[in-house]
Amino acid sequence: MKAISLVVVLFLGLASSAFAETLYVSDRLEIQMRTGKGTQFRILRMLPSGTPLDVLEVDQENGYSRVRAPGGVEGWVLNRYLMKGQAARDRLASAEKQLAQLELENRKLKTSFSDLKQEKGQTAEERNDLEKKNRKIAQELEEIRRTASSALAIDTENKDLKSKIVAYERQLQTLQQENEGLKDRTARDWFMVGAGVIILGMIIGLIIPRIRWRKKSSWDTL
Repeated sequence: MKAISLVVVLFLGLASSAFAETLYVSDRLEIQMRTGKGTQFRILRMLPSGTPLDVLEVDQENGYSRVRAPGGVEGWVLNRYLMKGQAARDRLASAEKQLAQLELENRKLKTSFSDLKQEKGQTAEERNDLEKKNRKIAQELEEIRRTASSALAIDTENKDLKSKIVAYERQLQTLQQENEGLKDRTARDWFMVGAGVIILGMIIGLIIPRIRWRKKSSWDTL
């Protein structure tokens, strides 16, 4: 029975790995992987931006997903910190690497073209072929430059949005504190009004009997 249970567990583990969707940690610098769905649970790991995660379960109601990190560690992270594509800085690094490779290949082709012209002499057909390749690579280089520029712009925009979010959160906290202060002040004002009404009632209660007694005394004298 133990052997059968072990086989079933291994099969379920392989099945979950085969069908798990891969998402990436967003442009936030680090996020927390916890043992449960909430900040009250223990932190298992800090996941840096760009970490690929296998999504095993999604809880839309609580806003958490159970994921598996590289190395096999499983835990819960907030859904809003996950995205389907790689982080902008990772795409930028990949574009820059590809750009460097293409520039190196371009220099090699230019050197090869120059050496062939000097040593052997090129036919018009060979020259045209190399020039076509050179133009094609130049177009690819331009496309990579545009991609890299776009990725950098996205990264800058993400940083600006994060700064604005932090500022809005601070403003919200300030407004909440002011609202609590106004509630306390209103409660104190109502308390003072109530106390004033009670004191005024007591004073009137003490004065009115005296006024009546004086009127009776004056009538008796007449």
